[in-house]
Amino acid sequence: MKPAPFDYFAPTTLEEVFELLNRYGGDARVIAGGQSLVPMLALRLARPEVVVDLNRVPSLSGITEEDGVLRIGAMTRQARALASDIIGTKLPLLHQGLLNVGHPPTRARGTLGGSISHADPAAETPMVMLAYGAKMVIAGSAGERTVEAAEFTLDTFETCLEDGEILKEIIVEASADEGTGFSELARRRGDFAMVSAAARIRLDADGRCAEAHLMIGAVAPVPLRCDAVADALVGTQLTERRIRDAVRLIDLNSFSFDNAEVSLAYRRHIAPTLASRALAQAVGRTGGLRT
Repeated sequence: MKPAPFDYFAPTTLEEVFELLNRYGGDARVIAGGQSLVPMLALRLARPEVVVDLNRVPSLSGITEEDGVLRIGAMTRQARALASDIIGTKLPLLHQGLLNVGHPPTRARGTLGGSISHADPAAETPMVMLAYGAKMVIAGSAGERTVEAAEFTLDTFETCLEDGEILKEIIVEASADEGTGFSELARRRGDFAMVSAAARIRLDADGRCAEAHLMIGAVAPVPLRCDAVADALVGTQLTERRIRDAVRLIDLNSFSFDNAEVSLAYRRHIAPTLASRALAQAVGRTGGLRT
């Protein structure tokens, strides 16, 4: 199937972008890497009157660091982030998550901001940003505003972006003294996740868990924070058994996705295993996993 007819614009400045979005309002869609929008256009699941291409706006891409705070342009390619030494060193969980995104050709075009703004519940990047407590810089003709990752994604394919706004930048505070882990189950490498899990662990000077974060993805409209699991780990010496006990506190009733390909029952069955793996990876990278 071919896309429905639309007008195409390729602005080179943010001012041009906002002028076009304000002029056409809800009839316009922005395109970043196109890995999500182009298939939707081809299937006519999306039928915008106007497509505004962000690829020629240089200020929207790039990775910078200052005082442990990373600023990542929304148009930064996934492949560039995956190859970045800064990301690999300062945000290893993002690196781990990106390894599970599609394949090299799709990562070469796909952008971080495009994935986050698309808000696919099975996507890795939104879950990683939630785990990091990232901040999203939203821009429009009226100026900029910043929201927490937890407030950015509202539902399946739905974000807090208003008409005329785009995701401009992602701000993440790096933590050098933590371990991270990522585990995902898909039918084939690069396929959409059936279930995924992302974890961050920080130990104190005595080797006890000082801070813990666990996210579960692809089971509900938005990635789920497993705070009960994290609370059960904080203040303890982390062992495989303690991790297994803690993941039993995952609220399986908050899982809602159920379909012919991956049942709700299977998601509930496999999620604790993936969560245990992600947490064990994170603890192992701190050197603090006890037997």
